[in-house]
Amino acid sequence: MADMEAFCEAVTAWAAGGPEGPARELAERLPVRTVVLLEGPSDAAAVNALAEQRGRDLAAEGVCVLPMGGAMSVARFAGLLGPSGLGLRLTGLCDERERGFYERGWERAGAGAEQEFFVCAADLEEELIRALGVARVEELIQAEGDLRPLQIFLRQPAQQGRCPQQQLRRFFGTKKGRKIQYGRVLVEALDPDRVPAPLDDLFARL
Repeated sequence: MADMEAFCEAVTAWAAGGPEGPARELAERLPVRTVVLLEGPSDAAAVNALAEQRGRDLAAEGVCVLPMGGAMSVARFAGLLGPSGLGLRLTGLCDERERGFYERGWERAGAGAEQEFFVCAADLEEELIRALGVARVEELIQAEGDLRPLQIFLRQPAQQGRCPQQQLRRFFGTKKGRKIQYGRVLVEALDPDRVPAPLDDLFARL
């Protein structure tokens, strides 16, 4: 696990203009076979939580779960890691509004049709809220000690007129680290047969 984290860090440094060598050496030594390109750490928290729930050690399987710090970076990461770079298999999970970034990134990297990414209807939080239901998500928020902040948030004028699913999505983004926290919490609460299709399809390809 620590080695795979080191690989993620080396790739991130490389993408920011650092040296290629550390990432290439780690990719060969571990070895890494697949990279899951994700927008940010909340998506990575959800993917890692589902892996644990299913008893899978992704790092041991040669799978790197890599948050990029924004979907606009996907072309850069795909170019470094895909067929035109380290030659690793690419996959990923993105929001509907990010589909274009991923399509262009895959094309520029020379990734073939066998290298797929999976698209959430709105975003992963929306998929998870829909799978669990609003009432269950509110129970989880209460269990995490965040019911009072949620109640205060819901009284804000900007939240009036929004549906409960939209309100909950907005709430998760109101505090630093909260989306990461609930990325894991919501996945851990899922019944095995209620995993959102984009997330389930991603795991079927890993």
